[in-house]
Amino acid sequence: MTTEPTAYAPADLEAVKQVVATVEHSQQRKDPDAFLALFHPDAVWTTAHGKVLIGLEAISEFTRKTLPAAGWDGKVSYEVIHVLFLRPDVAAVKVRQRYLSPDDDSEGAPLYVMTKQDGGRWLLAACQNTPVVTG
Repeated sequence: MTTEPTAYAPADLEAVKQVVATVEHSQQRKDPDAFLALFHPDAVWTTAHGKVLIGLEAISEFTRKTLPAAGWDGKVSYEVIHVLFLRPDVAAVKVRQRYLSPDDDSEGAPLYVMTKQDGGRWLLAACQNTPVVTG
């Protein structure tokens, strides 16, 4: 079976990349409000340690507790590696996430499923944050 890639508007690709850039910016500044504004109200988030958070309320409670206390000193980067439009209004986005600190560098490989809302705004709907283990 072969399938053709789903058509998408170039503006949608840029909007999806902008969501990831905003994730990076919010993480660098340890800004829970900017981060949480990116989520669909019914989103599902699985942290790098396997904690499953269902709905914006649970994601918010976790984020407001952990993000301001995070130990990466603002040195974090997020790079879009691949975008697959499953439909014109649904995208699967693979990201390279790097945290740099004086004591330890680490990398993650998140997968973000984003949905395009009425009005054209893209939001995070289902996300899995996976650490990269070397060695």
